[in-house]
Amino acid sequence: MNSKMLGSIAIVSGTAIGGGMLALPLATAGLGTLPALAMLVVIWVISAYTALLMLEINLKSGVGENVHVITGKSLGKVGQFLQGGSFLSLLYALTMVYLLGGSSLLNAKYELITGHELDSKTAIGLFTLIFGGLIAVGVSWVDRASRLLFPIMIVLLIVLVMFLLPEVSLSSIVGEGIRSGLAEGGFSGVFMAAIPVVFTSFGFHVCIATLVGYLDGDAKSLRKVLLIGSTLPLICYVFWLLVTLGTVGGDTISAFGGSLPALVKALQDIAQLSFIDQCISFFADLALVTSFLGVTMSLFDFLAELTRARNTLTGRAKTWLLTFIPPLLCALFYPDGFVKILGYAAVPLVMMVIFLPIAMAIVQRKQSKEGYQVSGGTPALALLGLAGFGIIVAQFIVASAS
Repeated sequence: MNSKMLGSIAIVSGTAIGGGMLALPLATAGLGTLPALAMLVVIWVISAYTALLMLEINLKSGVGENVHVITGKSLGKVGQFLQGGSFLSLLYALTMVYLLGGSSLLNAKYELITGHELDSKTAIGLFTLIFGGLIAVGVSWVDRASRLLFPIMIVLLIVLVMFLLPEVSLSSIVGEGIRSGLAEGGFSGVFMAAIPVVFTSFGFHVCIATLVGYLDGDAKSLRKVLLIGSTLPLICYVFWLLVTLGTVGGDTISAFGGSLPALVKALQDIAQLSFIDQCISFFADLALVTSFLGVTMSLFDFLAELTRARNTLTGRAKTWLLTFIPPLLCALFYPDGFVKILGYAAVPLVMMVIFLPIAMAIVQRKQSKEGYQVSGGTPALALLGLAGFGIIVAQFIVASAS
């Protein structure tokens, strides 16, 4: 395996792993550890298959073409409009999620240092200015920051898993959360709420078109990259759920009400070592910041291309305002939506990586049977469509119940 393939695997894994990992225990706590792990595996299968389907579409359309061009070739202007709208909605929703999560961690640190709490709106504004400012400086600085921070985050995750795994309680794994959910009659509701959040946590598909060009359309290498790159987040998520649900306990995490600082504090209480306390805190910070930088950089570039903004100080300032003002306003007026908004992000993601790829694959397969084609044929596409429909239905059921 050459260095380009290794780098591509890192890109796929790095795109998936991030702030979504922090939401997984909060979203799945009421299920119990074993059902949560089973859900992870099932949704990983769906995500891996959709990645291979998008690989097929990219290779048949043309190596080096972006998603917008590929969609236009198969589905015309309507398809491009749906793809662009879904992409914009997804990135805005994720930006809001990371503003909420990042500001809550910033507030927790401020309270630890000063003994006073920051106003939530002030914390959100400060986080936006501090880390959003990197986006205004330019992609080169974001790239340098990401290269430095992501490997550190993975090392910290390994340290935390190695330290906390011996503390895992068998009773927590067997089904503390299940018993609680059944006792309250809310297991189905928790199950429905968890599906969109888990699906969004495997959202690495936006980088596929770039990798097809980077690896010169080598279908065999690309298939390995996507399967290995998507499996690494699965492994990380499995161990992360084991050491969170298996130590803190599903019932306890469920009582946090989606509070990220509360989860971090609970893990620190179990660790009872200052070094591990700092590792947990730093890991949570890095998971959010790396995701925030990647998502907002993509949103900034997309808006710059969409508005044809000039690469001048004025042009970049206008694009920066378009990038951050909408999610900032939403975060200010909906400050308790870290896990909920991550669930809403699943709706445009389903459109982008399930419904539109299915439609494009059907059109392309009618035009030509040659080239790489993911196995399963029409029955697999039908099952994938049903899975996408189920994810959206789950999110709307949760939204209507809240």
